[in-house]
Amino acid sequence: MDDSYIEIENVTKRFGGVIAVDRADFKIRRGEFFSLLGPSGCGKTTLLRLLAGFEFPDAGEIYIDGNDVTGLPPDKRPTNMVFQSYAIFPHLDVFDNIAYGLRRERLARAELSARVEDALSLIKLEGFGRRKADQLSGGQRQRVALARALVCRPKVLLLDEPLGALDKRLRESMQLELRQLQKSVGITFVFVTHDQEEALSMSDRVAVMSAGRVLQIAEPRALYERPNCREVADFIGTMNFFEGTLAAVEADKLVVNAGALGYVRLAADTQTRKTDDPIALAIRPERISLSTEPGEGATRGMIAASAYLGERSHLNVLIEGRAEPVAVAVQNGARHGGYRAGEAVYLGFPPDAFVILPGY
Repeated sequence: MDDSYIEIENVTKRFGGVIAVDRADFKIRRGEFFSLLGPSGCGKTTLLRLLAGFEFPDAGEIYIDGNDVTGLPPDKRPTNMVFQSYAIFPHLDVFDNIAYGLRRERLARAELSARVEDALSLIKLEGFGRRKADQLSGGQRQRVALARALVCRPKVLLLDEPLGALDKRLRESMQLELRQLQKSVGITFVFVTHDQEEALSMSDRVAVMSAGRVLQIAEPRALYERPNCREVADFIGTMNFFEGTLAAVEADKLVVNAGALGYVRLAADTQTRKTDDPIALAIRPERISLSTEPGEGATRGMIAASAYLGERSHLNVLIEGRAEPVAVAVQNGARHGGYRAGEAVYLGFPPDAFVILPGY
């Protein structure tokens, strides 16, 4: 059964000679928390504005709940938008900020008040109705912006980096609250962010964008563990890359000459390969084992730099035959003294931890 709720069909948007969105073609499910992730200038906010009706595509169509909204203005679409700046009206109190959109519907006073009070309860700001905008904290202002968008009962809520102005601790707290809020109201959220951890922790699925193109759409775990190209692998978290060549094919295994790592045996991928084909391998820092004692198959290295981050440490390790250090992440607690620059260590690379990047 197709549960698609938003359909973006081959959408392109240009600004002069710049292609901001390049043939975007994908679907968003009903009730999904869907994130658009990418660096500044990748086209994610432009795509959000195309969904909202603040911009119109040069090519392609947009459907919401089966209806073509491509040429409709914002007030004719079943969407509402929360901006990074929140756009709270400073001359209005919390109640009137939330009620602003409702007043255009000419509701009876009792119904309007009831819906605003319900919205205040939803964002856990009961009793704040007469609080002035300049008396609110950053987190409270963000909640009011959310309530103002939700009180009109849109089918789709569009969020343009709404947590970007918050400090780290409040931002992490609001991530949890926003995800819980989305589950409680059950409507489709489309969320724009440049923060990889934010997208991975909150989303049902994530679309990674670059230079106007959608590179990959996947659930967070799949995106992190099975990136479909080097650009996605490099953008999502930290990744080590190794270039090699195919030495042999053994049944369902590939034997790869991985340079500084020597020969490694990997599960064969679906791509047809022949001996001497170039192979690009990737491995996450936390999948590399670290020891001060040599072990079978371990690669000797020397710590170039160490950063203590509380529950874990990030290390840069130099190994022979490779100019770029290997990034390694280890949990702290087992060693009281920590790892120090200049210390000899041994790295283990589990074959099942490597990702073979397509197209090589």
